[in-house]
Amino acid sequence: MRITLIHNPAAGRQRRHEATKLVRLLTEAGHDVRYRSVKEPGWKRALKKRADLVVVAGGDGTVGKVARRMVGRGIPIAVLPSGTANNIARSLGQVARPLEQLVRGWEGARRVKLDAGLASGPWGERYFIEGIGAGLFAEVLANPASENLKQRADPVESALRRLRDRAVHTEPLEIAGVLDGEDISGRYVMFEALNMAYVGPNLHLAHDSVPGDGELNVVLVTEEHRERLLYYLEHWQENRERLAMLPTRRGKCLKIEWTGFALHIDDKLKPTAKLKPKQMAGMVEARIDGAAVEFLVPA
Repeated sequence: MRITLIHNPAAGRQRRHEATKLVRLLTEAGHDVRYRSVKEPGWKRALKKRADLVVVAGGDGTVGKVARRMVGRGIPIAVLPSGTANNIARSLGQVARPLEQLVRGWEGARRVKLDAGLASGPWGERYFIEGIGAGLFAEVLANPASENLKQRADPVESALRRLRDRAVHTEPLEIAGVLDGEDISGRYVMFEALNMAYVGPNLHLAHDSVPGDGELNVVLVTEEHRERLLYYLEHWQENRERLAMLPTRRGKCLKIEWTGFALHIDDKLKPTAKLKPKQMAGMVEARIDGAAVEFLVPA
């Protein structure tokens, strides 16, 4: 196959010459490879060139960047997970498997459609792959750690501890929202509209989520459910696949009144320093309306 390989050499804990090894792995499997690093200019243009498959070697940030640009293109994506959390690959069942096995599995693999949500607000529109939310996760993104958690021995557990510590004290956020016409307004410690099962440091929040099911899973954690959230965060390491079992609603279209509070769309945070005053608040809509990207998923 003609393959465009998009690689993030800074993802996870990759060793030197990782790019050379990846290209060799694909070439020895009989593929014609076009390599681009996301750390260098030109990778976006490479996605516009003819290819039978786009391969992404990196974490959720890199997979999301590529996926948003491949919506509706009909060219499948294959993931070689090498990031820290790898939530997208995990939701597709593509972790804890050797890269060689994944590459061999592309022959005869099935195509799985993953919905691409569309978030619109006073700043414009943007596709999202993982989710959109406010409260706990957005606060952590807005207040990054003073040290790089990726350099820790176990960055996922380090991020989890930081999330748990923040969850003890975070103030509930007043959110006025409507999901498919139903009022879901309230004061929430965590408010997440998810497009897949996993989010953050491998938290299994949307356990009913199925790739391409056409609905968002909106996790609504009030003060009443804070202890349940804390219990989950404290015991997660005992079972990575533990279900959070937090209050959840399902729907296709979410509308919230944004007053300028921290709001994340995948790994991007709003507001940003570059936003104009008129872009700092207004109605925000997140919806699933048929847009999708295809992933190649070996059995």
